Amino acid sequence: MAEDKRIEAAMKLGMSREDALAMLAEDKRIDRGEVMEWDLPPEEHKKAMKYANSDEKKKKAPTAYNFDTSGKKRKENPTKAGIIAELAKFLTENSEYATENVEITNKERQIAFKIGDTGFELTLVQKRKPKN
Repeated sequence: MAEDKRIEAAMKLGMSREDALAMLAEDKRIDRGEVMEWDLPPEEHKKAMKYANSDEKKKKAPTAYNFDTSGKKRKENPTKAGIIAELAKFLTENSEYATENVEITNKERQIAFKIGDTGFELTLVQKRKPKN
């Protein structure tokens, strides 16, 4: 039915029935994505395919991420490790608070401990040298 209406509409615009049927067949080929002869120069055809979201355009390869960090080693910071160890020792032995479960969770950065039922974390941050 829809095809008949399209043929009638094309005939009202001055097309013969054969031309309207040919146009309808060509439209079906385009809808199916069949390769067609184009009257465009190659550059224009390339642009048309790009904007038509055609299968002819190149598919991008998926980005490959490398999450392997075994090759990069972070430089050790003995000063920070010493400060964290000293703070942990202080919290365990000399603190006026009843600290429990003192644990160095990151040897150059973090200490976790409890006072009563409350958990705490102490994080050491080293500031960068100011730019001159």
